[in-house]
Amino acid sequence: MSSQNHGHVSKITAAGLLVTLGIIYGDIGTSPLYVMSAIIGTKTIEASVVIGAMSLVFWTITLQTTIKYVVFTLRADNKGEGGIFSLYTLVKKAKVKWLVFPAIIGGCCILGEGIITPPISVASAVEGLRLIPRFSEIPTIPIVIAIITFLFFIQQFGTKFIGKFFGPVMLTWFITLGVVGVMGLSQNLTVLKALNPYYGIDMLINVKGSFWLLGSVFLCTTGAEALYSDMGHCGRNNIRISWIFVKTMLVLNYMGQTAWLISMDGKTLDGKNPFYAIMPDWFLPVGIGIATVATVVASQALISGSFTLINEAMRLNFWPKVGIKYPSDAKGQMYIPSINWLLYFGCVAVVLFFKEAKNMEAAYGLTIILGMIMSSRLLAFFMRIKKYPKLFIYTFIVVYIVVESAFLIALLEKFPKGGYITLLIALFLAGIMACWYIAKLIRQRYTDIVPLNTYTQMLCDLSVDPSIQKYATHLVYMTSANDPLTIESKVIYSILQKRPKKADIYWFVHVDVMDEPYRMDYKVTHIAADDIIRVDFKLGFKVAPRVNLMFRKVVEDLVKNKEVDITSRYESLNKNNIIGDFKFVVLEKFLSYENDLPLFEKLVLNVYFFLKKYSLSEAKAFGLDSSSVKIEKFPMIINPPKDCNLHRIN
Repeated sequence: MSSQNHGHVSKITAAGLLVTLGIIYGDIGTSPLYVMSAIIGTKTIEASVVIGAMSLVFWTITLQTTIKYVVFTLRADNKGEGGIFSLYTLVKKAKVKWLVFPAIIGGCCILGEGIITPPISVASAVEGLRLIPRFSEIPTIPIVIAIITFLFFIQQFGTKFIGKFFGPVMLTWFITLGVVGVMGLSQNLTVLKALNPYYGIDMLINVKGSFWLLGSVFLCTTGAEALYSDMGHCGRNNIRISWIFVKTMLVLNYMGQTAWLISMDGKTLDGKNPFYAIMPDWFLPVGIGIATVATVVASQALISGSFTLINEAMRLNFWPKVGIKYPSDAKGQMYIPSINWLLYFGCVAVVLFFKEAKNMEAAYGLTIILGMIMSSRLLAFFMRIKKYPKLFIYTFIVVYIVVESAFLIALLEKFPKGGYITLLIALFLAGIMACWYIAKLIRQRYTDIVPLNTYTQMLCDLSVDPSIQKYATHLVYMTSANDPLTIESKVIYSILQKRPKKADIYWFVHVDVMDEPYRMDYKVTHIAADDIIRVDFKLGFKVAPRVNLMFRKVVEDLVKNKEVDITSRYESLNKNNIIGDFKFVVLEKFLSYENDLPLFEKLVLNVYFFLKKYSLSEAKAFGLDSSSVKIEKFPMIINPPKDCNLHRIN
């Protein structure tokens, strides 16, 4: 598995490069639709400011996207996989507990981005219709909502078929960006001087109020996180090679827009978009069509990325268990209905609230820079673990503290203009993740684990007790005890006391989520011959825990190796070689009233059990067959009241 994944990371193919264009660059690739218009806004166009802004755009793409993500962050691959949760699994081995919070905040900021990126991209493309005289007064909101509705509706059917067109569509898009950019650039080649960082720095120092333009400049690098998040789908080297082409096309287009803006020196945009202004009139309808399709592809990639992110969050105990469907056999493709419709209603609300792309620009970027700051923190820690030279690590930290802090301060100006909306969304999601994670820690702290050997003989005696009716031939318990020689006391209570459960063989099954993405191993421990067997599954954080299917495979292997006899022990069935029945018992907790908890822990656990009420049951979360599962509920008594002033009277 490991070698295969690392081979995938390094392999470069023409098909891989094309797929990379379709999956990776949607967000950052559609940025030219709105970046330059956001920088200029309603202000009078000044040539010196335009040149300075173009210089900042080029060096932002270079520092943030090329150097930070393409050169350095892609090195932090977890068996070929990337993304902020993959990065967290690499650094959490250092046992530094607080690192979980940058991971949670960063993940939630990426999810928050998924609610505003589709509206701003699609709206920017569709609003180009107004530049065509016959459509100058067309209402764009219904069109944008219709496209977004279609996009989210088709998720349930999978995108295996239309996914084949993503690469060619984005290749066409980037070629269009480059060609149109060259046409605009040819009108004024002097704008190439903007590649010199002097002009950007000079503008920031000498032009009053220009610092706040960084908030709009930053939009050119939104989507850089996707280069890392989708590494597992495309491979590191495919991303690095294709980025050379993509960056060239982006810079050419920005340069073309810059040349046109300089020709408008002293004027205002007056509703014009520099992106469409550099297109020949005859090409405008075609350009709008290509842009609209490209934004749909970009949005699709972001939605798929959100599904992957939530799946990883569930496996790492950051998110409540929710239903996952697999609409096609394409690797890594999944559909999470609850997240799909959460994003959909969020996108529609953004469109209805902001109405136009220029208003969305005012709210865009704040959560993205926070996510980047979190990933920088984790990346610096990864470099320490990998023993990078200290001077290099300190240089990296200082450079990106300065750069990203500057962007953050500039973007804070957007907070009252709508940035608070995406920030509140991210905070809401982070609150859910933090409560779920902290509640798990509280539960683990108070879980009563006992030595299994204390009860081994009791279970063996129960297994052959003729005075008790048999409960099942094979009785399977899910256990959270990490040590094979221990078990939760509630499991023993369920077997021996709640209702004595006689079985021929007792199975204890444990699922251990590993830091590797696609690991699928299991280990069998025979606690008592022919009576008690423990199975430990070691599954990667990207692997769905289909315990029913996996347990069946384990049993088949054990039978094949003659380690266990699963034939029914009822005489009439045994002589006919009928396989015995398997019954799973899942223990679910509820918060008991008999608790005297600190206020914070009480609040966290109340939120946890409220969320749990609306999430998947433990049985469904483990992929167990409902016809053979028994759910037993246990009160969760963490800290019972110490005093009960009850007195007997005669």
